[in-house]
Amino acid sequence: MSDSAEHPAYLDVALGSFLELVSAAEPAPGGGSAAAIAVGLAAGLCVMSARLSTRQLPDAPDLAIAAGRLRDRAAALCQADADAYELIVSVSREPSGPDPSERGRRVAAALSRATDVPLEVVETGAAVVALAARIAEHGNPHLLGDAVTAALLAEAGTRAAAALVLINLEGLGDDTRWEQVAQLIEKSAEDVARARRLVER
Repeated sequence: MSDSAEHPAYLDVALGSFLELVSAAEPAPGGGSAAAIAVGLAAGLCVMSARLSTRQLPDAPDLAIAAGRLRDRAAALCQADADAYELIVSVSREPSGPDPSERGRRVAAALSRATDVPLEVVETGAAVVALAARIAEHGNPHLLGDAVTAALLAEAGTRAAAALVLINLEGLGDDTRWEQVAQLIEKSAEDVARARRLVER
């Protein structure tokens, strides 16, 4: 998709056009891409909040750099998720051939790749939640709303991607990646709670 003139890379289209792509009667970009964008937006808020928290956080420049890397990673995963899904569709449409089990293995491999991408979104999102919580707690108090928004948005993207991982794993039999997802979700829930406590009454 990303190298096709008919389907430009998502990062190369305007926001309005991307929203139209998400709304189109096509399977991609779908939930995984949306989750990745949510995490990317949250990371962008962390970059901004860190850059404006140099008086409160001595390592604010380093935090901004780390958040920028997470933002770029999430942005790339938006495209990767759609491409992985397209691969599943393509392999599923292939003729069975003389050895049907070979086609089954190819479908399983494509499904496994499609599971790896949202898993990366979960990993990235959990890291963003932790970063946002720290900035919310110790950063510029005037940016508290932005940091808390980042934490909540990143957690939402993390949970959404985790759901996709679990859905995909149902078709792969015995797979331990769900354990990693469960640990990351638990950690992100703890981190986002720290941020939420700063604004709850």
